[in-house]
Amino acid sequence: EEEEEEEESGGGGEEEETAEAGAPVFRMMEDCLLKKIEISVSEAEKRTGRNAMNMQEMYTAYLVETRAVELQAEGHCSPPDSLWRRYSEFELLRNYLLVNYPHIIVPPLPEKRAEFVWHKLSADNMDPDFVERRRIGLENFLLRVASHPILCQDRIFNAFLTQEAGWKEMVNEAGFQLKADSRLKALNATFRVKNPDKRFTELKHYSDELQSVISHLLRVRARVADRLYGVYKVHGNYGRVFSEWSAIEKEMGDGLQSAGHHMDVYAASIDDILEEEEHYADQLKEYLFYAEALRAVCRKHELLQYELETAAQDLTSKKQQCEELATGTVRTFSLKGMTSKLFGQETPEQREAKLKVLEEQIHEGEEQVKAKNLESRDFVKSAWADIERFKEQKNHDLKEALISYAVMQISMCKKGIQVWTNAKECFSKM
Repeated sequence: EEEEEEEESGGGGEEEETAEAGAPVFRMMEDCLLKKIEISVSEAEKRTGRNAMNMQEMYTAYLVETRAVELQAEGHCSPPDSLWRRYSEFELLRNYLLVNYPHIIVPPLPEKRAEFVWHKLSADNMDPDFVERRRIGLENFLLRVASHPILCQDRIFNAFLTQEAGWKEMVNEAGFQLKADSRLKALNATFRVKNPDKRFTELKHYSDELQSVISHLLRVRARVADRLYGVYKVHGNYGRVFSEWSAIEKEMGDGLQSAGHHMDVYAASIDDILEEEEHYADQLKEYLFYAEALRAVCRKHELLQYELETAAQDLTSKKQQCEELATGTVRTFSLKGMTSKLFGQETPEQREAKLKVLEEQIHEGEEQVKAKNLESRDFVKSAWADIERFKEQKNHDLKEALISYAVMQISMCKKGIQVWTNAKECFSKM
C-alpha cells in the first residue's frame, strides 16, 4: 500500500514581528500605518441575514479592531475601536485595490473554501477550525496592506478599518468598477501583443511555476498528514493492549499499565501537531494565491503594451493616408483607390479638407502615442519597484515558514523518541 511521495519547495518573504511561531513578520516603512495603529481581527461570529435575492443565509462576520500606538506608548488602556466586516467586504476592498493600484502586487485573501484538505479536515466553510484559520488569514491580509508603503495610505483602506456605516457607498462612489479592465480585453492583449517585455513574460512564467510547485507541495503535505494521523492513532491500540495485558499479570502489571499510558499520550498528541502544521500550510497557500496577484500585474502591462502598439499602428496608418492623399499615389489596395477609379478623382477642395482632418488626427495620434509611452514607462518603473519589494518579502517568508516547519517536525520526532524512551524504562522496571 506504500506510495512514492515527491517533495517540492518554494522561496521566502519580508517584515517585523508577530505573535505566532513561523508567522510572517512585517517590515515597517517610515510612513507605514502599522507605526501609528495596531490592527487585529480578533474574533469571528456566525450570523444569519438576507442575501441580494432576499433569501435567508448563514455567514461569518469578523471583528476588526484598531488601536492608536501612541496611546499604548503613553500607558493609556482605552478600548480599541472595533467594527464587524464580512468576507465579501474584504473581497470588495481587495478588488478596489487591484483596480486602483494595477502596478502593485496586492496581497491575497485567505481561501474562501478549504483546499488541499486531508481526511480529518472539514471542507465546510462554516467549520470552526476553518473559520479560525481564515480569521488569522484576514488579519494577515490587513497587516500586509497596512505595512505596504503605498497601499497603507489609501483613504478607502483607512475607512475600511474605522468606518462601518457608509463604507460600501464610499467604495462605489470611487467608481473603481468603471476602471476595471474586462477579462476579454486583457485576454485579447495577451494573444495580440507583438513586443512583450521579456522581464514581464519571465515573471508570468515564474508565477505559473511557483503556483505549480506550491500546489504540489501542499498535496504532498496533505497525503503525509493523512498517513501520519493514521500511524499515531494506531499507537492507541498499543495502549489498549498493554492495559488489557496488565490486568492478567502481577509482577509485570504496573510496567505494562504505565507503558500503555505513554502510548495513549503519543496517540493523542497528533491532533495538536497537525493543527499547528495547518498554520504553516496556510502560509504556503498565501504564496499560492500571490502567484495570481503577480499575473495580474503582468496582464496589466500586456494590456498597456497592446494599447501602445495599437495607437502606434493607427498613427502609422494615418500618416500613410496623408502621404497618399498629398501625392495622389496609393501604395496598397484600398476601397478608396477603387472608388477613385470608378467615380473619378476628388476635387482639390475635398482633398484639402480631408488632409486637414488627417493632420488633426495625426497630431492627436502623436499625443496619444506619447501619453501611452509615458504611461507604460511609469507603470514599468512602479511595478518593478514593487516586484523587487515582493521578492524580498517572499524569500524571507517562505524561508522562515519552511525552517519553522522543519523545526516542528524535529520536535515531533523528539517527542516520539521520548515516549518510547519512557516506555522502555517502564519495561525495564518490570
